[in-house]
Amino acid sequence: MTFEERNQAPPDAATPRWVGIVVVLIAVVSLVALGVGWSAERASKDNETALASQVQAAKQGQSVLEQRLQQSEEANAQVQGELNVITDRLKLTQGELARARSQAKAIKADDAKQFAAVQQQEDQMNTQLATKASSDDLNKVSGDVNGVKTDLDATKQNLQMARDQFGNLIARNHDEIETLRRMGERNIYEFTVDKKGEKKRVGDLTVELRGTNPKKQQFTVNLLIDDKRFEKNNRSVDEPIYFYTHEYQVPLEMVINQVGKNKVSGYLSVPKEATPPQTASGSSGTGSGQ
Repeated sequence: MTFEERNQAPPDAATPRWVGIVVVLIAVVSLVALGVGWSAERASKDNETALASQVQAAKQGQSVLEQRLQQSEEANAQVQGELNVITDRLKLTQGELARARSQAKAIKADDAKQFAAVQQQEDQMNTQLATKASSDDLNKVSGDVNGVKTDLDATKQNLQMARDQFGNLIARNHDEIETLRRMGERNIYEFTVDKKGEKKRVGDLTVELRGTNPKKQQFTVNLLIDDKRFEKNNRSVDEPIYFYTHEYQVPLEMVINQVGKNKVSGYLSVPKEATPPQTASGSSGTGSGQ
């Protein structure tokens, strides 16, 4: 081989195969990375949209809760106000009841004293009858004794009559109603309702008969007072029913003392003087007692 042949440059060698494989792998990795990045970006946008929806829903829920809380606070304030009114009215009613019981005790004590005094007078008259000799004295003493006996019978009748929790006498028949009327302490209105569904005007009260149970001596009525209706179910004979009106501070009293088939009879007891009731926290005392 000559010197020129040895110094001649060799022809270009073929490109190795691994270079192409590397290029392909790089391209595949780039495509995968590009796909992962696009998926991550899309998932991020979806999460952002969902988060925004959740935030909006949470704001709406918070608004609803705030409205309900405000309504609850208003309802609680209203209930508290009504409770205060009821509490004040209850205190007033308890005070009236205590005064009525005190008056009832005083009345019972006076009745007992009166009965003892009349009994003493009767004993004295009987003693005088035993010692008087002349017929004139005897007739005079007899007249005095008859008068004392009349007073004694009236006093005994009053003592035998039942009393309610306010110390008022309860009449159980027409004769006792007349006794109450003669006493003159209250206005007495006697009435009879002889048909189921019939309405009877008694003083400032309207009585509507709803039904009777003669066997159990019970009745059911509606009371119409100051444009209000109060239903009294299965009440018993001689059981006082108390209620207030806007004209009276003390309670009115109704008593049914006779019950028949679709028929009741009784009376309404009303104070002599009408006095407007006291108010409690701006609320009037009109209503039904029992």
